[in-house]
Amino acid sequence: MSISEQAAENFIRQFETIDTVEEHGRGVIHDTYLVRLSGQADSFILQRINTQVFKQPELIMQNLGVVCEHVHDLKKRADLRIDSDWIMLHIIPTRDNRDFFIDPEGGFWRALSFIHGAKPLEKITDLDNAREVGRALGIFHHLTSNLTPELLHDTLPGFHNIELYLSKYDQVLSPEFHGEPNESENFCRQFVEKRRRWAPVLENGRKHNKLQMRIIHGDPKINNVMVDNRTGKAVSIIDLDTIKPGLVLYDIGDCLRSCCNIQGEETRDFDAVQFDLGRCEAVLSGYMGAAHECVTARDFDFLFDAIRLIPFELGLRFYTDFLEGNRYFKISYPAHNLDRAMVQFRLVESIEQQEESIRAIIEESCQSCRKM
Repeated sequence: MSISEQAAENFIRQFETIDTVEEHGRGVIHDTYLVRLSGQADSFILQRINTQVFKQPELIMQNLGVVCEHVHDLKKRADLRIDSDWIMLHIIPTRDNRDFFIDPEGGFWRALSFIHGAKPLEKITDLDNAREVGRALGIFHHLTSNLTPELLHDTLPGFHNIELYLSKYDQVLSPEFHGEPNESENFCRQFVEKRRRWAPVLENGRKHNKLQMRIIHGDPKINNVMVDNRTGKAVSIIDLDTIKPGLVLYDIGDCLRSCCNIQGEETRDFDAVQFDLGRCEAVLSGYMGAAHECVTARDFDFLFDAIRLIPFELGLRFYTDFLEGNRYFKISYPAHNLDRAMVQFRLVESIEQQEESIRAIIEESCQSCRKM
């Protein structure tokens, strides 16, 4: 019996038996398996948490438990304004009623419900897709809007804090870490220097109490949205390991970054990188339709900055990792993270060049939100 099968045994009742355990999905952090049970019993997702990334996995499970219980309680209310087919994951307890299992080698395992009849959205093919991604994030923010942020642990301290990322960048930029820069590196260095004074805009808003801490998803990219196989409608948002207290604008900016770069993050045709206005409008339309009750006037004031900041932040992280020897992000070739940084910085340029149009979309979203 494999180690995954041994772990799966700890999450099933005595009257159930395992049919198959097979690798599932394309995740790059955790080891994920689909466990099929014999007879009429249901399937479930089994995961071994990467404890190199998440140093305190038990805190992830506590956060997940708080949010799942909160949403399941909300869904019992008759006045809840979300689609009845929206699915929130369940944590499957072990035989001894715990929400995780530690194997003899120290592996940290957990089991989650499997969402039938749906799949991750791997690619945006039309504006309906973009709208559904925005709607999924909006539903998540709506459902967690009255949950006290202090109830959750900060499982990723410093995540989205641009001041910390700039400090790390300054440390690894010294000549002792890296030799003479090439053309792309010179572009990246000049790009960062021109924007470093502006970059803490959201953190400054938080420090001056203009932006309030709430619950964020932390990784609202396209393929974390589950869509119904038949209708194409979003039915869930998954990969909840990064839920934590934060600024919802980080989520909105990251969602738009993921959706609106038509060329994708792995292109090497930097000149073709562009922020798509049609997708931006569709994402915000879907988002505001679901989350309009919890979006504040201050959120709208800072929304353009969030759209501009998140690709800048990610580009900075990619370039810093390149300078440091590619320690964090997995690469396929030596300059992979440098190329990724170039893509994100070119996306920032496209956003800056279209500022007037993007602000007009934001204003239209604001007006529509007030009418809902």
